Amino acid sequence: MRDNSYSAVMSRKNDIMKKAIGIDYGVFENDGIGFDYERMMRETGYTLEEMQEIQGRTGVGNTPILELRNMTALARKLSAPGKGARIFIKDEASNPSGSFKARRAANAVHHAKRLGYKGVIAATSGNYGAAVASQAAMQGLKCIIVQETYDSRGVGQPEIVEKARICEALGAEVIQLSVGPELFYEFLLLLEETGYFNASLYTPFGIAGVETLGYELSMQCREKYGKDPDVVVCTNAGGGNLTGTARGLIKAGAVDATIVGASVDLSGLHMASDDQFNKKSFTTGHTGFGVPFSTVPDRSDVPRSAARPMRYMDRYVTVTQGEVFYMTEALAQLEGLEKGPAGNTALAAAFSIAQELDEDQIIVVQETEYTGAGKHIQPQLSFARDNGIEIRFGNPKDQVPGKNIILPEHPSLIKAIDLDMDKLRKSLIKNAVSQAESKVSEADIHYLAIETKMNRDYVTKVLDELGIAY
Repeated sequence: MRDNSYSAVMSRKNDIMKKAIGIDYGVFENDGIGFDYERMMRETGYTLEEMQEIQGRTGVGNTPILELRNMTALARKLSAPGKGARIFIKDEASNPSGSFKARRAANAVHHAKRLGYKGVIAATSGNYGAAVASQAAMQGLKCIIVQETYDSRGVGQPEIVEKARICEALGAEVIQLSVGPELFYEFLLLLEETGYFNASLYTPFGIAGVETLGYELSMQCREKYGKDPDVVVCTNAGGGNLTGTARGLIKAGAVDATIVGASVDLSGLHMASDDQFNKKSFTTGHTGFGVPFSTVPDRSDVPRSAARPMRYMDRYVTVTQGEVFYMTEALAQLEGLEKGPAGNTALAAAFSIAQELDEDQIIVVQETEYTGAGKHIQPQLSFARDNGIEIRFGNPKDQVPGKNIILPEHPSLIKAIDLDMDKLRKSLIKNAVSQAESKVSEADIHYLAIETKMNRDYVTKVLDELGIAY
């Protein structure tokens, strides 16, 4: 009989993960705090051409890029003369499961079948569950999705409940849990008991799958408009969306595109708090995931995460829930496109940033997602009211997460707020060196320079400020 106590299962987590992914992460580790990220991506991933072929077999990818002419016109009315970039979206809702996550799942599930696994498991409350379920059905594999759904009262968020519905419709078994540490524990137990593949969001297979998105985006802009995008805005949570898209742009040669991460400002709300879990009105792309996963990327469900957004991010902005709701309605009424909150988080940011740019520049929101049922505006706002959240029109900058949702009374009030990139980089370095068992080596400094998209002088300056020996 195995000891399945919490402490015993956690002590076996590395062995469980190795069997469930087929990767020995230890071979990528360097002496000190770093690891060979590019070797991990190269040796356990697929070439871009192989990924395009894998995805094409199940109808994933080659999604259209759409110009939002009316949205651009509105932005220009609010801009200084000569300002107001052309706004585009990459319509990822046209993928089989309704989001860009189909790209990640196609790679992961294909790899699981190639290795001979009988089924796949993913721990996710988001669109990725539907994507894995969809791909598993196409590949003839079993599928289990583990969701963090409820607070201790048994109240589930409408968006998460909707995603459970679509996972079950696609043939997956859905296991729903309350918020807390039991999610990872139950996930590990299931991996061990079933012998299924861990279709984690953070494996090289999943992140590399998003590279096709960035590559396509660049190729489409060149073909249609004769240039690469000037700015690409990515909704940022766990970091895989931004990481994969940026890597694809680089492979396309679009090295001058500015990569912007965008998250919903939910500062002050703790995502693992039972009391605060349902104080957020949608679960997508918020700072409760975006900030910690940017500064401690290896907090995921694999030993080394392939999602490392700070390696690629040039700018990180936040918007409010009220602004996202407003832009969702504006997109539907101005462009005839009804989409969910994930891509509309980046759209709210892009609408603001477009007003800073010249009229001949191109800004692209690199994803959309399907909407419906609990992902729609109305159930989300009703859920907020039921949880004591005040909803009103006004200035979104006055919004207090967990207290109110302020819908902008005029589109001129939609303003993306910059996070301090320097602070984020310093936080990443501080968190990384806290794991060092001796003084920081030259190899560690090189690794941290790449992790922060900076140089050696920057890293050593931060180490001096922290009083860290090197």
